This record gives sequence, C-alpha cells and structure tokens, in this order.
Amino acid sequence: MSIKLALLKSGENVIADIKELISEEKVCGYLFTKPHYISTRKTPLLTEEKEGSNTSNLEVSFEPWIMLAKDKKIPVRMDWVVTIVEPLDSVIKMYEEKVNGEQSEIDQDNSSDEPTTLIE
Repeated sequence: MSIKLALLKSGENVIADIKELISEEKVCGYLFTKPHYISTRKTPLLTEEKEGSNTSNLEVSFEPWIMLAKDKKIPVRMDWVVTIVEPLDSVIKMYEEKVNGEQSEIDQDNSSDEPTTLIE
C-alpha cells in the first residue's frame, strides 16, 4: 500500500492509496483507492503555563471523499492534483484505523466520526 496525501486544485486534502495511471509511458492521472477527505482544526490546549504560549491541539477528521459513491477506486485527472506528499506516520495510522473500521461500522449501522486529536 502506498498511502499518500494529495492536495487538489479545489483545496481539498485527500488521503488514499494512490497509484499512477500511465498511458503511452506518460502519467495521465492517479487512482485513489479508499480516498478520504481530511479536515483539521486547531483547538486551544488549557495548561497552567504562562499566558501567551502558543500551545494547541490539532483535531483531524476523516470522511469518505465522495460520500455517496459506491466506488472504492476513483480515477483523478493529473491536472487536478497540485501535489502529492508523504503524510505523517500518525496520520497514516489514523487513516488505516478509519478505513479498516469502516466495514464494521457499516455492519453495525452505528458510526461515530469523532475527531482524533494530535498534539502539535
């Protein structure tokens, strides 16, 4: 598996198992397998440290990129991808837990999409 984080022209951050689509020996696009949109937000961390410290938590949430799609593999045109990078190890771990737990959540019909917190 090659878990990567893609920044799209739309500004979306999408994490997926990303593979190149090649035609006539040229990359023409990418195949995103089990893509999820990543949303983040900073939340203040309450501490007893002196005022003015810039300590905060980063909440990370995952949701299926195209929520109503039945497909698990989605082709993406090359010109829609701004860049592809290696995600942090902690983000990969959270993504894998989310993706591996999805089938269980569907079976139970009881999903909770609580954000996960990373300490920055």
